Amino acid sequence: MGALESRGVLRKMSDMLEMMVKRMDVLARLENSTDFRKGEEARFPPDRFQPAAGLMERIQAIAQNVSDIAVKVDQILRNSLMNGKVIEGRRDQCEVPRDPKYPDCSGKVEWMRARWTSDPCYAFFGVDGTECSFLIYLSEVEWFCPPLPWRNQTAAMPSSKPPPRVQAAFRSNLSYLLELIGSGKESLIFMKKRVRHLASQWLLATQSLAQKLKGRRRDQKQILIHIGFLTEESGDVFSPRVLKGGPLGEMVQWADILAALFVLGHSLKVTVSLKELQSNLGVPPGRGNCPLTVPLPFDLIYTDYHGLQQMKQHMGLSFKKYRCRVRVIDTFGTEPAYNLEEYATLHGYRTNWGYWNLNPKQFMTMFPHTPDNSFMGFVSEELNETERQFIKSNKASNMAVVYGKEASIWKGKEKFLAILNKYMEIHGTVYYETQRPPEVPAFVKNHGLLPQHEFQQLLRKAKLFIGFGFPYEGPAPLEAIANGCVFLQSRFNPPHSSLNHEFFRGKPTSREVSSQHPYVEDFIGKPHVWTVDYNNSEEFEAAIKTIMRTKVDPYVPYEYTCEGMLERIHAYIQHQDFCAGASPPLPVKPNGHAMPSSPSLFTLSPNATHLVWSYNASSTPHVWPPVSSMQVWVSEAGQACTETCQEHRLVCEPTFFEFLNKKDVFLQLRIACDSAESEMSHLYPALAENVQECYLQKEPLLYSCAGYSTKYRRLCPCRDYRKGQVALCRDCL
Repeated sequence: MGALESRGVLRKMSDMLEMMVKRMDVLARLENSTDFRKGEEARFPPDRFQPAAGLMERIQAIAQNVSDIAVKVDQILRNSLMNGKVIEGRRDQCEVPRDPKYPDCSGKVEWMRARWTSDPCYAFFGVDGTECSFLIYLSEVEWFCPPLPWRNQTAAMPSSKPPPRVQAAFRSNLSYLLELIGSGKESLIFMKKRVRHLASQWLLATQSLAQKLKGRRRDQKQILIHIGFLTEESGDVFSPRVLKGGPLGEMVQWADILAALFVLGHSLKVTVSLKELQSNLGVPPGRGNCPLTVPLPFDLIYTDYHGLQQMKQHMGLSFKKYRCRVRVIDTFGTEPAYNLEEYATLHGYRTNWGYWNLNPKQFMTMFPHTPDNSFMGFVSEELNETERQFIKSNKASNMAVVYGKEASIWKGKEKFLAILNKYMEIHGTVYYETQRPPEVPAFVKNHGLLPQHEFQQLLRKAKLFIGFGFPYEGPAPLEAIANGCVFLQSRFNPPHSSLNHEFFRGKPTSREVSSQHPYVEDFIGKPHVWTVDYNNSEEFEAAIKTIMRTKVDPYVPYEYTCEGMLERIHAYIQHQDFCAGASPPLPVKPNGHAMPSSPSLFTLSPNATHLVWSYNASSTPHVWPPVSSMQVWVSEAGQACTETCQEHRLVCEPTFFEFLNKKDVFLQLRIACDSAESEMSHLYPALAENVQECYLQKEPLLYSCAGYSTKYRRLCPCRDYRKGQVALCRDCL
């Protein structure tokens, strides 16, 4: 404001003060009038009438505040008048600089001239419509313009070096975590019950991991956990359905993630509302176009796709700066072809959930089905010896429980149920309020929706847990197998995918799902898991007869125990760093051929089928997983690297692609390349076999274990893995 306007405001404040004082005098006189008091009490209840003395105190406090403000405004006005000449002298220094290091500066200033009032956050940072305020903002808050030489640069710089790291210590008491989770939603209550139920197993897991690490130093991380799908802004469709048979898989996983991070000794903040997220991040007031008010106070942020979208909307440029710290809990996985926005848009891979341009390893899945992502998982409860013996002596060989709490899952399944009913007593846990769902046949004993411990008791008695094709890849089949059940499921022919099935349409993956639960089919299998063609009545009936005669013990894969999950999360936190910078683009000669590497990093295996890391290499790179676990294989045409590595009892490891993205690697594998072009494709590096053309990867974010084409044989980076822990190599812990 100018001088005249400021003095006008002061005059108005003074007039307001005088008016308040006069009214206070009137109220004081009324306070002493008995007739007034009686009249007011007749019209208003006593609790509605505030004593005049108390009202006077409040008005006096307000008057004092207004007076203080008036003094401050006067001081600001005097300072501005004193500095007026200095500011006038600097106006010529607020011309838009032409600096080749800041090519976007002039364009950003133009935008600010036209749009600075579009978001209140600009005014929050001091933008007032002048050229100087634009340049100060664009050089000190954002980074599109060079710093102004006459500005106090030390004030604009971030605070001094971060405080020293605190060492993480394993925790054994989960009480504080329960406070952090909070309450008020059925979903949060469910998660807290799960944390309490597994508390003793988490304690044993921390003791075991502590022995393995042998006192190795671990820095305590500042971690924000923002569960976006539980926020009101995302609709929170899960909380109201917790007590009505809705899906619990996501909440099971989040509860286990929270418990694991907490017992590992890290400092946590938990948010389930947009307001809490904004407060913890330091979001300025406005519409989300400005950066954060302070440097991000968290080393890591665990969220989901809903939370990721909320962060992007409210962090401004800070989202791009800090997105390397985000870890996205992603049930079904996100493949690189869908993740890179430019590539996805050009090649038909764009969906509502992809195009985030993250390192694909930042996406963390429920099952290890997408090696391009990190496998997070969850916990399946282990039984003690007493419980195992109880199950052995109390199993009913002719009792089956159907997987499906929602009545819609049972629709059209009469044929299977009729066959199953010939041999077994069938139990269901379908939610209903008043009337039995008509989709559930009369011969089925429906218990309604059961609390978790009662459902577990049902599984401990049952012989068979049977799925009808949906839901996909949930935790319940693992829970049933852990309680001594056999899981029977349908084989999908053709496999379900985003190309042929509505459920997967729009999900950022081309993965083909061969059964209701591919993990238990591939990683556990018989006798615990039977996958049959439900369209073949004879095969279905034969499987039931065999299962009734088959004895199985309770089984939990190690990677789904508390200890297995702790190992993974510890390793990820210690070794995964996506802020260190992506691999530099491959150097390319003017003719488009890749530069050869020297000396060779690999040695051909004795049987000349694959390459292994050369221990004679001049320097071993510091990467995780360590390169000593790597082997390089060539896929068949039409085969993805995921399958190629599995055939050799290995796992595809996309981190290693950068080491084999060289023409020399083709030559070492005795593959002659007439040419070696560098292009963007999620299938490269690869060989076009018919024409002997080799293709190298130009964009590191497109390195992908997934994807195949009958035109190409792909170079595949594989690694070994720990027994029962496919996410970690043998030396990864």
